[in-house]
Amino acid sequence: MSTAADGANDAQPRPSATAPVAARSDEPLVRAVNVMKSFGKHEVLKGIDLDVHPGEVVVLLGPSGSGKTTFLRCINQLETIDGGRIWVDGDLMGYADKGGQLHRLTDRKIAAQRREIGMVFQRFNLFPHMTALENVMEAPVQVKGVGKAEAKAEAERLLERVGLGDKTKHYPSQLSGGQQQRVAIARALAMQPKLMLFDEPTSALDPELVGEVLAVMKELAKDGMTMVVVTHEMSFARDVADRVVFMDAGVVVETGAPRDVINNPQHERTRSFLSRIRSEHEAIAALVDDELL
Repeated sequence: MSTAADGANDAQPRPSATAPVAARSDEPLVRAVNVMKSFGKHEVLKGIDLDVHPGEVVVLLGPSGSGKTTFLRCINQLETIDGGRIWVDGDLMGYADKGGQLHRLTDRKIAAQRREIGMVFQRFNLFPHMTALENVMEAPVQVKGVGKAEAKAEAERLLERVGLGDKTKHYPSQLSGGQQQRVAIARALAMQPKLMLFDEPTSALDPELVGEVLAVMKELAKDGMTMVVVTHEMSFARDVADRVVFMDAGVVVETGAPRDVINNPQHERTRSFLSRIRSEHEAIAALVDDELL
């Protein structure tokens, strides 16, 4: 698997667009043009084009292996791209454009770009030896050089914001999965990101814990946070997303308003996927009902 450090100083991706100027309110915060990614001979992304505007919530739907997670990881350069370009707030991610040739940035410069982007993973990835408060404080202190008193006050505020103001001294092992994921969200917010990426943040949770995490995400959307979310939670996509993008086999198959893509999909691949997801959700709901009886 490639990493952000692979191919430093190499001009591997093929130029595919002219770099935009710094993002204004009417410009995309995220612009992806002809993004390609392969692992060996397997093409995972086959030319993804996507714009995400400031304050917009975009939900990526699609079956496993469709490239959704890889695309998220390419946005913040946890994976290198093999073709195309990605800009976040006008900055070309991972590369410098020198006369039309792309040159890989140093690890330090890539890390600086990544500070502007918060990412929440399927697994919570909290430090087990740190309390919830310490987990949220860690990056601002170590990465941004924020004073401990200031970082502590902000961490307390963020934990209160995600409904965990009474859990500041708890260790991850003392928290439920939903609570751990909310700590992970607070930790990402502590870096004051301009963009939040969510990679199936509820997929590792028991069904009864999903709602508490989605509620926090809905509040973030209401507050105007720009978000790209990979999820199979149709209620979240329908109620919160400004736009739904259906991906399959490394391409964008269909995109549009949630009411159009979810309620009236135009492509057979989209219809088949949504039918299967509805069946799975009905089965889970029936199982939960049986356990409550």
